[in-house]
Amino acid sequence: MSASPKISNSSQFQVSEFILMGFPGIHSWQHWLSLPLAVLYLLAIGANVFILITIYQDPALQQPMYHFLGILSVVDMGLATTIMPKILAIFWFDAKVISLPECFAQIYAIHCFVGMESGIFLCMAFDRYVAICHPLHYPSVVTNAFILKATLFMVLRNGLLVIPVPVLAAQRHYCSRNEIEHCLCSNLGVTSLACDDWKPNSICQLVLAWLGMGSDLSLIILSYTRILRSVLRLNSAEASSKALSTCSSHLILILFFYTVVVVISVTHLAETKATLIPVLLNVLHNVIPPSLNPMVYALRTKELRAGFQKVFPLSLEKKVRHQKSSP
Repeated sequence: MSASPKISNSSQFQVSEFILMGFPGIHSWQHWLSLPLAVLYLLAIGANVFILITIYQDPALQQPMYHFLGILSVVDMGLATTIMPKILAIFWFDAKVISLPECFAQIYAIHCFVGMESGIFLCMAFDRYVAICHPLHYPSVVTNAFILKATLFMVLRNGLLVIPVPVLAAQRHYCSRNEIEHCLCSNLGVTSLACDDWKPNSICQLVLAWLGMGSDLSLIILSYTRILRSVLRLNSAEASSKALSTCSSHLILILFFYTVVVVISVTHLAETKATLIPVLLNVLHNVIPPSLNPMVYALRTKELRAGFQKVFPLSLEKKVRHQKSSP
């Protein structure tokens, strides 16, 4: 499809829309990927809704750790919804066209939600650090007020920190090409189409990523280093095992999240041409964590499993009893 040009004030052509081509190299059969992606999206929404309902309904889960998990569920649903409806529309309805404002808005939303997910991971690491290393101070430090302040700080930090990314992208001049070899509006995928210098965008994105998520990861590593030192000092093997089990789910998710972030960053630094694997990895990074997070916590957290059994099977059992007792 050709570009839809309009004359700019500088008497040069400026494209008015982008075309998301999908996965590079497999355009002819990429629609078959819509099924697993749709399943992942539905799983992400459904599982996180179940997590939220369970935490809200079960009094035993009214603890800071589960409040942070609920906030993480909201962020996960926002991240997945930022990209998946458009991706499925591309595959199912060939809706490849996206306007420039919509594209820049998606760039902002993706960076904002990814940064917030990193920030919530940091809050959860701090929660475990205080609970294990300073248990006597835990009730007075990690309060509802602290949770509210930490969440507002992460929203404001990431909401403001990533503004330069779409703003710089919007200031580029797109005069000829408008076909993006991607399923979503990635910053570097879009700005690589610009006719002027797009290197400032690349530098800005990497600096902001390492400033935000890099600092989060450093503090998370510091927290778990101190947690490990405290656990190793415990005389009871049972107490050590219990302390580490409360952190295992968190560590699994952190390892996956930041490993993919580092791989994507290295790919951008290498300035490689858009190929299937980096693009697929970029898409999966925005949809797998939202579907993986609730499952890992549900499988590895005994209190959450008990909460599921309280909230859902009991309500179903009550309904069956009511139907049996009714004439």
